Amino acid sequence: MLTGSCLCGGVKYEVDGAIEKITNCHCSLCRKMSGSAFSSGATVAARSFQYVAGRELLKQWESSPGYFREFCGRCGSPILKRKSKDPDNLRLRVGTLDSDPGIAPAQHLHVSSKAPWVEIKDGLPQTR
Repeated sequence: MLTGSCLCGGVKYEVDGAIEKITNCHCSLCRKMSGSAFSSGATVAARSFQYVAGRELLKQWESSPGYFREFCGRCGSPILKRKSKDPDNLRLRVGTLDSDPGIAPAQHLHVSSKAPWVEIKDGLPQTR
């Protein structure tokens, strides 16, 4: 069981299962959502994820048609992204994990739109 929370601690969640792959997304939406050079995320089965506290604090925003981002309305921490076309899976923002997922990032995505001041030198595979 993995656990996670937002910055203020109001929203708490559990993931009943292992995370299989973490990726670093460099697209402009993820950069702006995270306020950083990239956003680290992992796909988890929707059935394995549950909020255990703070559901009333959650806000949701449709960033693109069918793509819904959930975040804490008090502190702004991004928690996950839901896709209408893939309701069985969620995109978890792994920076909100309180537990060690036991794996490191495996790949960089959308590097063609990465921040111009970022150099990727870790040797991980990259997709444009």
